[in-house]
Amino acid sequence: VVSVCHSLRYHAVYAEVRRIIRSGVIGEVVALDQLEAVESVHQSHSFVRGNWGNEGRSTFMLLAKSCHDLDIIVDLIDRDCLSAHSYGSLFYFRSENQPEGAPDRCVDGCPVEEDCPYSALKLYTGDKPWSHHAGLSGLSMAETREKLKTSPYGRCVFKTDNDVVDHQVVSMEFEGGVTATFTMTAFTPWGGRYLRIHGTRGYLEAKVDQSTIDLYEFWARNRHSHIVIEEEDGTHGGADSTVIKSLMKAVSMGDPASVRTSTAESLRSHAIVFAAERSRREGRRVQVREVLDEVERTR
Repeated sequence: VVSVCHSLRYHAVYAEVRRIIRSGVIGEVVALDQLEAVESVHQSHSFVRGNWGNEGRSTFMLLAKSCHDLDIIVDLIDRDCLSAHSYGSLFYFRSENQPEGAPDRCVDGCPVEEDCPYSALKLYTGDKPWSHHAGLSGLSMAETREKLKTSPYGRCVFKTDNDVVDHQVVSMEFEGGVTATFTMTAFTPWGGRYLRIHGTRGYLEAKVDQSTIDLYEFWARNRHSHIVIEEEDGTHGGADSTVIKSLMKAVSMGDPASVRTSTAESLRSHAIVFAAERSRREGRRVQVREVLDEVERTR
């Protein structure tokens, strides 16, 4: 029994969306759109200054951050993805956008420090959430400033060794002509996921991190249902603990079906991730079968 930690499959909002789709109330799914709002400071912390900013030390952005999004899209549509096309780039967090006179480290007296939302002194000094993630919590102001002289989190966000994209779109074609799009962007004032599903009999819109779903039924005079999902405790909307509970249940009962994210399912969605990234780099539409065939040849 193996579980891959695609926690969105265990998220209460996505579970309800899945139930609605399977009930047939919106008819056949025709198209799906998902937005992952990474949030500008989160991007700067994790994917510019942090552990996942440089592909050579980690991996490309779509795999590091958004493999979960493509996985839940596959789960909800429940058809084989045939091809992917993608665009994206490192648009903003680049050396040419470094403000005039800004030093390479925030502690060295930056002329735009007061206005800069990415100032390390703003984000990592004192009792702030990001200081914990940077390993700087519990330090005095003087100790933090000293650490920021050498810490990767003390670097100007426009002068690091980051090379992963800060925005990317993926379009996918599934069996039967169903389509899906996914957008990842750093440039939002908040983080979270937003989902729209267009069916032959209805339309569904979910604000995942706000735990709400709005459902419209075309054949019932556009009847509108506003659904509020009870929020669960824990990280990623309580889904992380559900991943582990499901695995424990599967192992204790000898029932692999209790796991929603088997290696086979993960391969199914990861193949799209690699196809999409190949498309972005090579500027062409990539067949998912192309990636899966390569996997077969290496076995």
